[in-house]
Amino acid sequence: MKLFVCQACQNVLYFENRVCARCGHQLAFMPERQVLSAIEPATDGFGFRTLADSKEGRFFCANAEHDACNWLLEPGEAGGFCRACRHNGTIPNLSDPAQLAGWRELEVAKHRLFYSLIRWKLPLKTRLEDPQHGLIFNFLADGPDSHQRVLTGHDNGLITIALAEADDTERERRRLEMGEPYRTLLGHFRHEVGHYFWDVLVRDAGQLDACRAVFGDDSQDYGAALQRHYDQGPPADWQQNFVSAYATMHPWEDFAETWAHYLHIVDTLEMASEFGMEVNPPADRIGGLTARVTFDPYAIRDFEVIVTAWLPFTFAMNSVARAMGARDLYPFILTPPVIGKLGFVHELVQDAGKGRIEEKLGDRTKEKTKEAVRMG
Repeated sequence: MKLFVCQACQNVLYFENRVCARCGHQLAFMPERQVLSAIEPATDGFGFRTLADSKEGRFFCANAEHDACNWLLEPGEAGGFCRACRHNGTIPNLSDPAQLAGWRELEVAKHRLFYSLIRWKLPLKTRLEDPQHGLIFNFLADGPDSHQRVLTGHDNGLITIALAEADDTERERRRLEMGEPYRTLLGHFRHEVGHYFWDVLVRDAGQLDACRAVFGDDSQDYGAALQRHYDQGPPADWQQNFVSAYATMHPWEDFAETWAHYLHIVDTLEMASEFGMEVNPPADRIGGLTARVTFDPYAIRDFEVIVTAWLPFTFAMNSVARAMGARDLYPFILTPPVIGKLGFVHELVQDAGKGRIEEKLGDRTKEKTKEAVRMG
């Protein structure tokens, strides 16, 4: 994630800022430019002028009405939803203040997710564009009956997020109940969208064999694997080959967990770069804990550069957290097999951003068309 600067007064801004605390300008995110811009009413009174490019006639996403989004629509659009919110399906009951507040928290995490997806230029289709597999989010509240508990999950492009996860106390209760070292709203979004991109970038792009060579055979029965995981738990030596205990359950979950961690790593390193952070402890006599993030982790092709920066950086972050009496900020171990899996995800993302995945998808479409012609 980047830091931003107010075009009116040069104040440093954060992604979620709605108003500049220094000059009072209203702020809006321009997804097509990945810029947070100060805005002013347009001279003709129709929409807003963005100070980032002095263009007029820009409008907010419809969800700005609920203080759930500060993204602008595409240039030339005067109504509807932004690039992130057009993927929404069911939202909570906004007449309920508690559900409205929870939904706003979910939207903060979702917009951070879309910042990354848009930066990489990953293929994103709405349910309107692809009725069978377009990406769509349903934010659902538990029913009044305690047995009507919503479960977060993914099903063929449909991602369900339990509104209860927006409650810090409930999320912590579930984290402890499931023995997890880490559980956040953003982590949920990144994990579940990993399932969606397994479909798009692996299954539909002809990468199944390559993925299975790294993550294992995904054709094994998912239901049986799930039951086995909850009955027996992870293997005793799971940390040697998996980023989390849940990743051991099935290759699909291993991929989704690895995908989520890849997004954690890249976005965190970008923020470290924005702050000019450097890790160079005088006590490190052999150089293994020295790192300086002087590259764009979203664009760099060599994944080894990312890992080389990440490992010392997380050691420093965890040490600072412990000094505050808090849990490790990144309580995970990246072994060589796990790094290899992260590298696989890195290549998928980089290929997709450069259009290579679209080429593969196009070739597969042509093959299916030829096959249909032969069969017809």
